[in-house]
Amino acid sequence: MNSMKPRLITAAIGIPSIIAILLLGEFFPWIMSVVFSILCVIMTIELLSARKLHNDIAVVLTCVVFAFVFPLVISTQYKLIPIYLFALAMLFIMLIKNEKIKFVDVSFVFTGISLIVFGMSSMLLLRGYFGGKISFIFCLCAGIAWISDGGAYFAGVFLGKHKLCPKISPNKTVEGFIGGLLTGILSGAVIGGVFMLIYKDFSVNFLALIILGLFGSLISVLGDLTFSLIKRSCGIKDYGSFFPGHGGFLDRADSVIFVAPLVYLYCTNVNVVL
Repeated sequence: MNSMKPRLITAAIGIPSIIAILLLGEFFPWIMSVVFSILCVIMTIELLSARKLHNDIAVVLTCVVFAFVFPLVISTQYKLIPIYLFALAMLFIMLIKNEKIKFVDVSFVFTGISLIVFGMSSMLLLRGYFGGKISFIFCLCAGIAWISDGGAYFAGVFLGKHKLCPKISPNKTVEGFIGGLLTGILSGAVIGGVFMLIYKDFSVNFLALIILGLFGSLISVLGDLTFSLIKRSCGIKDYGSFFPGHGGFLDRADSVIFVAPLVYLYCTNVNVVL
């Protein structure tokens, strides 16, 4: 319960800020690409810091450039170029700094940062499928993850008795998992209903959104546990301290990174919007 107050304060400040950015993104689509690039850079630095690679200028510069550029070109024919150059650069750094940078470090960096930039950039790819409605896209990707996480948190606080994965995430409980699953199932339909009120001539497939909420909440747990395992292996509690009660940007986006690609794959094959 002690951590609930800073969480609520963070939400009170963060939610209006997100809404303001999304409103700007509706009128100026390029803004969202730049914002996502900046977020990818911040989370990349947090990941490198967890591995204690943030002091190596060559590694940081290579990773930051890739994290910033990829979201900008994800919707273009050039999207494979930064991936190829990133892989080559990291392998080259390993060869010339083989006593300091090991293959396990390169694997960690390439896998972790690829997850971050691919996950976040998935939302930008969906703009073409929903007529540029970036607000709906972001709320669907982040909302399913965060609502599920919120449901899990409160269910765990008030009902939690049985540990889910104590060695990976000591605070997670079976009751919290069930609570997160239930709220996650409803989240997609609720988000769809809200945006039907916001946009004119906008109709959603509620059954499709309920199914998306179910699978999204399950994938959200996988993302959360995956990045929690990385934290434990690196011997840290949080990736950062920017958000009181929540940690860093990567702590807040870990589940979104996994859910967003699922939303992309699902929405490009299922008629979510009628």
